[in-house]
Amino acid sequence: MTNRLTHDQLATIVPELLLTGQLIDRSGMAHLIAAFGRDGMGEVAIEEWMAASPVYTGRIRAALGIDGDGVADMIKCLQLDIGAPPQFMDFRYRIDDEYHGSFVLDHCGALLDVEPMGDEYVTTMCHTIEDPTFDATAIATNRRARIRPVHRPPRVPVDRSPHCEWTITIEPDRDELPLPEVTKPMLATRAATIELSQIDADATDGLVDYRGPVVDDLAFDEWSTSALVRIVEEVTLQHQLLALGFLDSVRRRTDEATADDIFDKQLTGIAGIAAERVAAAVLDSKTDAAALVDALNLNPVFGPVQYTGFRAELIDDEHVEVHIPHTSAA
Repeated sequence: MTNRLTHDQLATIVPELLLTGQLIDRSGMAHLIAAFGRDGMGEVAIEEWMAASPVYTGRIRAALGIDGDGVADMIKCLQLDIGAPPQFMDFRYRIDDEYHGSFVLDHCGALLDVEPMGDEYVTTMCHTIEDPTFDATAIATNRRARIRPVHRPPRVPVDRSPHCEWTITIEPDRDELPLPEVTKPMLATRAATIELSQIDADATDGLVDYRGPVVDDLAFDEWSTSALVRIVEEVTLQHQLLALGFLDSVRRRTDEATADDIFDKQLTGIAGIAAERVAAAVLDSKTDAAALVDALNLNPVFGPVQYTGFRAELIDDEHVEVHIPHTSAA
C-alpha cells in the first residue's frame, strides 16, 4: 500500500506513525498496572524498550547511512524513533562537539499524560524507566555513550519549562555498556532481520540518506519517495519490535493466558486509534469499502507487509477480504 501513496501522503503519514508507536505504551500500561502494580508496569516498560530500541535503532542507521559513532549520529536516530515522536515530544538538540551535546524537551506530551496521575508515576517514567532505556538506545550508536539528566520531572515549580534537560557524552576511556540481556533474543527474531524496500540511491526527488549535518526540524517532505517508503516501513517495524518486547516481558511475569489477554488489549487499544489517525491524514475523509481497504493496509499493527504478509482487498462496493498468512515471518 505504501507504494501507492503519493510523495506528500508519505511525508504526512511518517509523523502519524511515529505517534501511533508511542501509543503502544498508552494502550498497554493501564492493564499492566492492574495486573502488576506501578512497579511491575515500570519493569515491563524498561524491558520492552531495552529489548526493541537497540534493534530498530541499528536498522534505521543501516537504512539511512547513519554510519558515525558521535552525538550527531545518535540525534539523527532519535528523530526517527517512536519513543520521540515530533510535536508530541518537542526535542531540541545542541551539539557541542563530536562527542558532547545535550537536549531539552520544550514540550513532553508523555509527561502531560502522566502528571495527573501524581508524582510517583512521574518519577517512575522520568527516572526509573528513562535512565536504563536512554542508554539502551544510545549504545546502538556508541557503547561508550551516556545520556544523563540535568533536570527532570516531577516539575518544581509545577509549570517549569523546558520540561527536562539531558546531556549526551561519549568518552573514549569509559567502559563500554554491554548489550542488554533482553535485547539478545530480540536480535534473533525474524522482525530484526526482515528485508524491507530498498531506497533508490539515484533518486532525484529528495534525500536518499541522512549523511551530513543534523537537521534541527526534520522535514519529511524533503526526502525522496523511495526513502519515505522505507522510513514508513521501518517505523511500522518499530511498532512490531516494541510489541514483541512487551509480550516477552509480560510472559516472564505471568501465565500464558493472562499474557495473551493483556497483549490482546494492547493491540485492540492501539488499532482503532491508529486507523482513525491514518484515515484522517491521508484518506480524505472517505468512508466507503475502498477506504476501509486502505485504512487496513496502512494500519501499523498489520505492517510492514514484508513481515506480516497482511493484505486487505476490495471484493465489491460492500465487501472487503482480509488475508493473514500463517507462513508470514510474523
